[in-house]
Amino acid sequence: MTSLRFDDLAQYSDTLRARSGEAVTVRFVEPRDAEELQNYYRSLSVGSRYNRFHGAMSELPTSVLDHFTHIGRGDSFTVVATIEVDGFETIIGEARYVVHAETGSIEFGASIDDRWQGHGIGAALMKNLECRATSLGATSLFGDTLRSNSAMIGLARKSGFAFRNHPDDWKLVRFEKELNVAPKEIPCASWRLAAEARQLAVA
Repeated sequence: MTSLRFDDLAQYSDTLRARSGEAVTVRFVEPRDAEELQNYYRSLSVGSRYNRFHGAMSELPTSVLDHFTHIGRGDSFTVVATIEVDGFETIIGEARYVVHAETGSIEFGASIDDRWQGHGIGAALMKNLECRATSLGATSLFGDTLRSNSAMIGLARKSGFAFRNHPDDWKLVRFEKELNVAPKEIPCASWRLAAEARQLAVA
C-alpha cells in the first residue's frame, strides 16, 4: 500500500453533498481539532456513542483522543465531516480507519451527529471511505457493528457490503466489501492523484 505525504493534508480533502445539496467537507483531523472532536463525541446521544464504540463511553480518554488526532500512528487515520455554521467549521461526523497491510484490507468505524442522521451523509461518507481505501491499494473494506445497530446494518447493506459473523464477539456482526477499482475510476479527485502516484511507483 502507498505512503501518504503528511506535509500537505489539504490535498486529501474531499467535498461531499448532503441529500439537501449542502456541501460537506471530509478532511484529515489535526491536533488543533482535539477539543472540538471531543465535544463532538460528548454531543452524541448515549445510543449513538454506544453504537460507535460498542459500549458505554461519555468521552474519549485523553490518550485515545491524542492518538485519534495524530494521523498515521499505527497506520490509523481519522477524518472529520464538517459544514460551515455561521461562518465556523463544525464537525457533524467522523470516521476512523486502520490499514492492515498484511491482508490488503482497511477496517473502519464511523458516526454521524444525531441531528444530521437521515440526510445522506453516512452513505456519502462510506463511499468516500471506499475511495480512500482503493487509492491506498486495499482490496477490501470492512467494519464491525452491534447486531442491534439496525441503522448501520441497513446502511452497509444498501452500500453493497456482505455480512458474516464476527470471529471473536457474538454481539457484533462484520460487514465487508471487496474493492476492485482502477485509479481512473476513483470518483474522489484528490484520492485519484494518490492512486495514480501509487501505480507509477509500482511500475
